[in-house]
Amino acid sequence: MRTETGRLEGFSDAVFAIAITLLVLDLKVPPPGEPGLLGKLLLDHWRQYLAFLTSFGTIGIGWMYHHELFTLIDRVDRRLLALNMLLLLTVVVVPFPTAVLAAYARHPDAKVAAMFHTGAFVMMAVAFRLLWHYASFRNRLLAPGVDPHVVSGLGRGSALAPALYLASFFLATVSVLGSTLLNGALAVVFLVSVPQPGGIRRPA
Repeated sequence: MRTETGRLEGFSDAVFAIAITLLVLDLKVPPPGEPGLLGKLLLDHWRQYLAFLTSFGTIGIGWMYHHELFTLIDRVDRRLLALNMLLLLTVVVVPFPTAVLAAYARHPDAKVAAMFHTGAFVMMAVAFRLLWHYASFRNRLLAPGVDPHVVSGLGRGSALAPALYLASFFLATVSVLGSTLLNGALAVVFLVSVPQPGGIRRPA
């Protein structure tokens, strides 16, 4: 029922909003130094800004996909609620590994921090996959008239995303910057792949 999914979506939207807002709290103001050095001090923190942008983009894309999935899902049961809570758990934890990566960007343990950061994205992608697979299996919780091509496309995308983020996770063992840039690139790819309104339901 739409009332049930509306409550779930409203709660989820609030969690996504809080998580994405918390990210900015880890952008620290450089301590005052000699006059004329502020620009350099700000630029020296570019790694932290990049970590922030990739996390912001990933959570933002996650929210967009969550919204689109629930234009297809019109019924809720306890298992779906539990899977949605699992997804939200992976979302709210993202600010923590983002802060770790920002703090350890120039530390010898930077690769471990990058693996921790990307690992959070792997878990989010897996949670999305579990939620969508459960809801869409044999149209278990989907609305009547859903376009099967959209359903299968989302199924393929939700299966591919964990593998792509896992590749970024292993890339972090070699290159912190490469892994972070790949995470940002994946956010852009998923942005352009979000189903367009009107392509959700089968044409009448």
